[in-house]
Amino acid sequence: MNRLQTFINGCLRIILKIKWPEKISNQELRQQTRQMPVEQEILRRRWGWVGQTLRKPGCSTTRRALYWNPQGKRKRGRPRNTWRRDLEVDTKRLGHTWKQLESLAGDRDAWRTLVGDLCPTRGSQA
Repeated sequence: MNRLQTFINGCLRIILKIKWPEKISNQELRQQTRQMPVEQEILRRRWGWVGQTLRKPGCSTTRRALYWNPQGKRKRGRPRNTWRRDLEVDTKRLGHTWKQLESLAGDRDAWRTLVGDLCPTRGSQA
């Protein structure tokens, strides 16, 4: 995330023609360009996609992919984070279970509120 945010900040500085001796904080840069931090943007988009997927019928391939559990062994060492693991961590942070999220996804307004609580939008950052 840090490397991606650094790249985006560099691009924004080039677009705004901010040269090296001029100093401007990253937060001030985001305020000028009305950009969200990359981590919040990714969370918002991820959970928006999850909401759409949970509203699909159970036979949908994308919905079944959320529950897919690959079999077999992984290499030695720490396992890489998967989408499912990241979603479970965020779910625990929200204080909900996966079943509660499935039922909540059916109500779009409630889902938007949930996603808004997880990752604030551009307007509420000021």
